Amino acid sequence: MLKLGLQLYTVREQMEKDFEGTLKKVAELGYQGVEFHTFFGRPAAEVKALLDQYGLVALGTHTGYDRMLNALDEEIAYNKEIGNTNLIVPYLMAEERRWSEVFANLKQIGEHCAKQQVTLLYHNHDFEFTEKIGDKTVFDSMYEEIPSDLLKVELDSCWVHYAGYDPVQFIQSYAGRLPIVHWKDVRRQEDGSPLTVELGQGEVDLKAVAEAADKAGAEWIVVEQDYCQNPPLESIAISMEWIKNYVQNGGPVHV
Repeated sequence: MLKLGLQLYTVREQMEKDFEGTLKKVAELGYQGVEFHTFFGRPAAEVKALLDQYGLVALGTHTGYDRMLNALDEEIAYNKEIGNTNLIVPYLMAEERRWSEVFANLKQIGEHCAKQQVTLLYHNHDFEFTEKIGDKTVFDSMYEEIPSDLLKVELDSCWVHYAGYDPVQFIQSYAGRLPIVHWKDVRRQEDGSPLTVELGQGEVDLKAVAEAADKAGAEWIVVEQDYCQNPPLESIAISMEWIKNYVQNGGPVHV
């Protein structure tokens, strides 16, 4: 049974304005865990106290590649204090995508994390599938190059779909190596650009993603909406209603 989390980037403006109130609302809606992308300068002890107060688990943190290269021990210490042991590379800028160098760096970062009982994960977008190394996607090349004990998968099912691949196939292929799957829906606009939408309002086969993630041994399935057309707290409530309906019909998610 999958645990249900929220990537707080979805409600980033609300978090910046009202950190405590937003966490409280997320918990009240029924999300069990949260994935951070920033802490807005708050001390780890304060963040931990709020998580405990609202019964939330820190399931992961999106930590910038540059911070991993230059301040890894500081990031590990902060995250351990809030109860999180999953550090996730969230995005690589175009100028950072020197892949042989990236793979070597991620291997070293993964080794350092492993020594401190922390798991390193990589969160994909679409470019890891549209860019190739030889005849393989960057995504597959990365996970072939870096040992499984040093780098895990955080599969963003939406971006796999948008890149033209089947996320279920990738979930199955990386079974046992993906503790976290991102649950995100998207609608392709007339010009081909992606519009992230509430769950159930787009093109992604969300039910198949959840069922494959459960069978593949994932621990968390994490809701994310990069850009909301409705107020973000309303958007995550709409997605939660879809989830509750899905679970009532036998979906393998704990709410």
